Amino acid sequence: MSARPATIGELKASGWTSVPVKEEIRRNAIARIVAGQPLVERVLGYDDTVLPQVENALLAGHDVIFLGERGQAKSRIIRSLTGLLDEWLPIVAGSEINDDPYAPVSQHARALIAELGDATPISWVHRDDRYGEKLATPDTSIADLIGEVDPIKVAEGRYLSDELVLHYGLVPRTNRGIFAINELPDLAERIQVGLLNVLEERDVQIRGFKVRLPLDVMLVASANPEDYTNRGRLITPLKDRFGAQIRTHYPLDVATEMAITAQEARPLDGSGVEVVVPAFMSEIVATISQLARQSSHVNQRSGVSVRLTVTNQETLVANATRRALRLGESEVVPRVSDLEALAASTSGKVEIDSLDDDRDGEVIERLVRSAVLTVFREHLHIEDLRTVTEAFDEGRVIHAGDDIAASDYVALLEDLPALREAVNTLTGGDERPASVASAVELVLEGLHLSKRLNKDAAGTRATYRRR
Repeated sequence: MSARPATIGELKASGWTSVPVKEEIRRNAIARIVAGQPLVERVLGYDDTVLPQVENALLAGHDVIFLGERGQAKSRIIRSLTGLLDEWLPIVAGSEINDDPYAPVSQHARALIAELGDATPISWVHRDDRYGEKLATPDTSIADLIGEVDPIKVAEGRYLSDELVLHYGLVPRTNRGIFAINELPDLAERIQVGLLNVLEERDVQIRGFKVRLPLDVMLVASANPEDYTNRGRLITPLKDRFGAQIRTHYPLDVATEMAITAQEARPLDGSGVEVVVPAFMSEIVATISQLARQSSHVNQRSGVSVRLTVTNQETLVANATRRALRLGESEVVPRVSDLEALAASTSGKVEIDSLDDDRDGEVIERLVRSAVLTVFREHLHIEDLRTVTEAFDEGRVIHAGDDIAASDYVALLEDLPALREAVNTLTGGDERPASVASAVELVLEGLHLSKRLNKDAAGTRATYRRR
């Protein structure tokens, strides 16, 4: 910090120039595009859909509103935009609204520069401090966003006509930065009217004061599409002032859903065991969410967030870890029998279109079964498992579940060689007992769901036998 200019005079001598915040963002966005770097980090599945629209909006210098259901990375995209600001920005020292040393707008900054001229001290603000955010709620007030008279300053002896009695709201305090409003339609209409000047005339007016603050702010908002388009909860003049309306979406395929989950799921550390999640088990978890977004029994207006997939993955690993610890195993590999634990993490994240609570459990169970069958068919052909089903025709019975050790499944392969090829296909040759156990359970459950085997379930124990 000591190497940076400390006064306006030093700032001028350094050659620093002031540019509007949208031009600053455009300049840095262009540099990233030319360098082949992404504008938004850690957002997957949007390369060909959402991100090109984001690039267009930033290059055009538009205010943006993101429309999408919950869990579609709207907030992450918005917050990542701070990375396109310059790392440090000079302001007039002591300014509450990040006054430009070359073009001050507050009375404090103007008076200080009038008194000290080029000797006026400046301070430097980091890009992270140039971002403001407000979750829109019905009780949000103009004072919160724009500002209000501070009664304490009045009590200290200042006159009401003095601009210094004002307490600036969130928008002025984000001057020369990015301000975000989440769930914009939840703002009361009279508050939405207060934002019109911010978006068009680029100023704010506070109460009856003859004060005009020409702010330099990029405004970004998020909204649920239903609230934004169907319920009329956003006034038309405010809609008209946003330059770009960008629609987000859920992952379009299972592979993307799996990649997001791998990135976001918290690892289970400190358990003293090695955790390995087979690709086919992650695929089942991701497929549950994909099927839920297509289900007529799930309320699609409320959406099925990617958080469901992430939470289910974490729950799956937790249940598998609990089982391994109880059985004294050092390797944790989730199995099909662990999927029963997902009922707890799924029920709170999907809205079932049913008045019967018992029906909710049935819908979730059906989604899990459908996901298992889908993944089973993706990896294995039922015709190739004929020798396995023939073994059951001879009266074989196999038990599976939480209380079955991984070594018992390995022994099963020795006793039933027809299973080995299918297991190797699923594990890719991984011969660790826990991995073998996971693959065996998928084969057995897949055969049951394909109506090749009967299954008797009691608690966490399942018994497979011929039909």
